Amino acid sequence: MPTQNPTSANTPSQAPVVACPACGEPTLFAPSNTWRPFCSQRCKHIDLGAWAAEEFRVPTEPPPDAPDDDPRQAL
Repeated sequence: MPTQNPTSANTPSQAPVVACPACGEPTLFAPSNTWRPFCSQRCKHIDLGAWAAEEFRVPTEPPPDAPDDDPRQAL
């Protein structure tokens, strides 16, 4: 599977090289990288699969229990 080479001669010098969020490999963050910020289509699909499986959930605390009294009945 072909990947973008961040050190190729035809890459713009001002484009940053970042770590792929899926595998950590260096990848060029530029419009010439079809899969940015990922290094390959495979890494992009792995990340999409993790998102679809809800692996990127933000932990939260449940809201506090509501009082037993219903404020609508107090009127």
